[in-house]
Order: sequence, then structure tokens, then C-alpha cells
Amino acid sequence: MNYEPAESTTGVFGGNSNWRGPVWFPLNFLLVEALQRFHYYFGDELQVECPSGSGRRMNLWQVARELSQRLTRIFLRREDGTRPVYGGTTLFQSDPHWRDLILFYEYFHGDNGAGIGASHQTGWTALVAKLLQQSGQ
Repeated sequence: MNYEPAESTTGVFGGNSNWRGPVWFPLNFLLVEALQRFHYYFGDELQVECPSGSGRRMNLWQVARELSQRLTRIFLRREDGTRPVYGGTTLFQSDPHWRDLILFYEYFHGDNGAGIGASHQTGWTALVAKLLQQSGQ
């Protein structure tokens, strides 16, 4: 099996499948919430390496914050004014009538954050609003 950061290239996982997508908001949101709750129990003493392979140690609250920031950056503008959520779609990146529109996709490309699947998933992907609120962004 090969790493596939977005759409499946085989039928093994059912082809186009948000359940298989590497960045799926419901699961990531639950992971952030679970890390926060475990931090309440274990406190600052329990530390893990984050990011993996970095040698940097963080408590679980810090890990949750790191994951939240990664998720929210999908929607926020980078220094060049583009948003990862739109990948190479220039209309939503540069057109003044569309550039402030934020679409909530089913799932996201694991390497570049581009939205994949339906672009009207205001139910689960709108969970990013709570992550933004928690971070104060």
C-alpha cells in the first residue's frame, strides 16, 4: 500500500471516500478534545514528542494546541494571501468577489490542505470555528 494524501487511487478503500481522507475534521476535532481532557487529568508532567521525530517534548495541552493550529491554518491566509483550503483554485484565491468566501469541504489533502469532496460540509468542518475561538485567532 502506498501513502495517498488525498483521493484513493485504488478501489481498496472505496475510491473517493471522506472516511479514508487523512485530514477529516470530526476525527481530528475529537482527538484535540481528548488530548485536552487527558491533560486535565495528567497535567504538565505527561509529555510526548511533538512533532514526531523532532525531539521536542510537549504536554498534552500543547499538543492539542499544535494540532488545532494546523487545522485552522487550512482556512487562514498565508503570507502570500492564499489559503491552503483552495489549493490551486485561482478564483477563490485572487478574485476580490470570492477571496473572502470560506468553503467547508468534506476532508482535506494530507500534504497541502486543499479541500476535497463536497464543499458544503458546514456540519462537521465548521468545528474549525471552535478551534479558532479556543486559540483566540
